[in-house]
Amino acid sequence: MDVIAKRQALAGHIRVPGSKSHTIRALILATFAEGRSIIHNPLPSADCLSTAAAVPLIGAEIDLDLNTEGLCGSTWIVEGAGKHMHLPDDVVNVGNSGSLLYFMAPVAATLDGWSVFTGDESIRKRPVDHVVDVIRQMGGEAFVTQPGSKCCPLVVRGPVSKSGKIITEGSVSSQYITGLMLAAIRMTGPMEIELTNPKETPYLTMTQKWLETVGAKVTVSPDFHHITVVPPAECKGFERTIPSDWEAVAFPLIAALLTDSEVVIENIDGSGTQGDDAIVAILQSIGADITWNREEETLTVRGGKKAGDGIGRLSTEKLPQKELHVAMSGFPDAICALAVIACFTEGRVVLEDAAVCRRKETDRISVLAKELQTLGAHVEEGEDFLIINGHSPVLADGSSNPAFSLHGGICESYGDHRIAMAMACLGLGLPVDEQIIVHNAECCAVSFPHFFEEMDRIGSQFKKR
Repeated sequence: MDVIAKRQALAGHIRVPGSKSHTIRALILATFAEGRSIIHNPLPSADCLSTAAAVPLIGAEIDLDLNTEGLCGSTWIVEGAGKHMHLPDDVVNVGNSGSLLYFMAPVAATLDGWSVFTGDESIRKRPVDHVVDVIRQMGGEAFVTQPGSKCCPLVVRGPVSKSGKIITEGSVSSQYITGLMLAAIRMTGPMEIELTNPKETPYLTMTQKWLETVGAKVTVSPDFHHITVVPPAECKGFERTIPSDWEAVAFPLIAALLTDSEVVIENIDGSGTQGDDAIVAILQSIGADITWNREEETLTVRGGKKAGDGIGRLSTEKLPQKELHVAMSGFPDAICALAVIACFTEGRVVLEDAAVCRRKETDRISVLAKELQTLGAHVEEGEDFLIINGHSPVLADGSSNPAFSLHGGICESYGDHRIAMAMACLGLGLPVDEQIIVHNAECCAVSFPHFFEEMDRIGSQFKKR
C-alpha cells in the first residue's frame, strides 16, 4: 500500500495505542505465571500478535476477546503455563518482532530440548550472534543454521537451570538483556549480568519493574553495568493496565508541530518507565509549544500559526553553540521522528550515540540520511550519528524562509514502521504544492494499528492507493 501525504492543518483529540514494549513483557510473564493474568489496554499490533501466537506454543492459553469482526478486544486474558511450561510445539516464527526473538531465545534455553526461531525477511537479516554467545554462557547450546551467517534461523537447546555470571556488550541491544532477565526468573538461583557498555537503559528499567511485579528481586547498579536477578519462589498471575506507547506518541506530536495545528494527545503515560518521554523536553528546548497535563494525562500540541506566538518557529538559536545535541542510546526508536522535525528546525541538530539505530528493522541512520536527502534535506551521516542542518519554513518575523529547501518525492519505507510513519508526517509540513508518496506504508501496523485512520480523524487526509 502506498500513502500520499500533503500539507494539512490538524485539529482535535487523538489517543495512541498501548505500549508494545509493555505488552510483550506482560504476555511473556503471564505465560510464566501460575494462574490467570488480566491485561488491559494491550497493543493489538503485529509484533504483539506474534507474541500472542508464540506463547501458546510453550503452554499458555490466551483469550484476545475477539469481536465479530475479528478485531482484538481491550482486555486480554492469559492462563499461565507456570510449572507446566514446555518446549515449543512448533518453530517459533516471530514475524517482524525483534523484541519477541531476543526475549524468547534465552527463555528457550531453560526448556528441555531444541527450539527453533525464525521470522520475516527483516528478522532474518538481524544479527543473533550476541544471543548465541550469552546462551552458551548460560550453559545452553545455540547456533544459527546458515553457514557463515549471524542471523536466523536460530536453534537453542536447554535446559539450563542455574547460571552464574553473564558478561556481554550492552551497546548491541537491550532486548536480549531483557531476555536474560526474563530467563533468570526460571533459574534455581540468582543470575548476575555484567554489561560492558550499557545502552537503551530505560528499557532495562522497564523490565526490572515488570519482574518486580511478579515477585523477583532485581538489583541494578546506577550505571547499569551490573544487574542481579533473584527468581521468585513462585510467579503468580496479575492484573495490569498497559500504559500508552510513547514511541507512538512521537508521530502525532511532530505532525502537529509541522503544521498549523492544535492537537490533544490523550492517555499519556507519566510513569517514567518509557525513555521516549524525553522527546517532550527536547522539542520544548527548540521552541515547541507543548503542554503536558500530567493530571489529565494529555499533551496539548500547537504548531505553526496555532502556536502561542502565532508563528510556531522551531530553532536551536537559544541552545549552547546554537546546536541541539541528543544522545539517542536511551530511546533510539525516537530517531525517526526527531530526524524529521530537525529538517523543519532552524539550526544544527546532532542525533548522536546512535549506533544501535543501525540494528533495528532497518539501518535507520543510513535509511534516514538517504530518504531525507532525496527530499532536499542537508544531512550528514556518521557511524553512530546523524546531523541535520535544517531550516524553518518561516523566519523569526513569520515571513517565508527562502532557505527552506524541503520538497516532495517518493519515499521507501523499507518495511520499517517508524520510517513509514515519520515520512508520512513529514509530508504534512511541506509547501502546499508538494506531496510525498510512501511505499509499503502498511508496515505501520507493526506498532500502531490503524495509524493512518487515526491521523485522518484529526485532519491528515492521507490518501491510500
